Amino acid sequence: MLKVEATEIFPCTPDELLDFVMDVERYALVDRKLRPVLWTRRDGNLLEFAFRPRLAGLPAPRTVARMRLTPGHRIDIELAPPPANRLTRLASDFDASFVCTPVEDGTRLIRTLNFRFLPPLRWLAEPLLRRPLTADVQEEVRLAKEYIQRQKENS
Repeated sequence: MLKVEATEIFPCTPDELLDFVMDVERYALVDRKLRPVLWTRRDGNLLEFAFRPRLAGLPAPRTVARMRLTPGHRIDIELAPPPANRLTRLASDFDASFVCTPVEDGTRLIRTLNFRFLPPLRWLAEPLLRRPLTADVQEEVRLAKEYIQRQKENS
């Protein structure tokens, strides 16, 4: 399994950060792995969306993801169930999370992505993607923090 994790303190409440992430079209401004977002459907705390991901700069098949919000605490992300993602599931499975904890200076975010590649792709994909995907996630979290900081300064 390829696991990538980044931790950062954000100058906002957990709900402010989680609301930003649930607005996936806006969040795609800081997460280039999500661009372009093709469509979104939200029903309460459940969001389903389609996008054309790029992993370590490499294009991947159209993907439909499902985000589930636990208000004030976390967002869990997984591939939408079949029949969506047929091509993606031939090579891998995926889940991710945004876990928020209130701290004195705002919110501690732990951002995690887990890829489970099927053999024999695993032995090629994991070493090839580990370094660039780690850099992508660190950049995503840094850009998200900068975005939140700008929003706070402008309000």
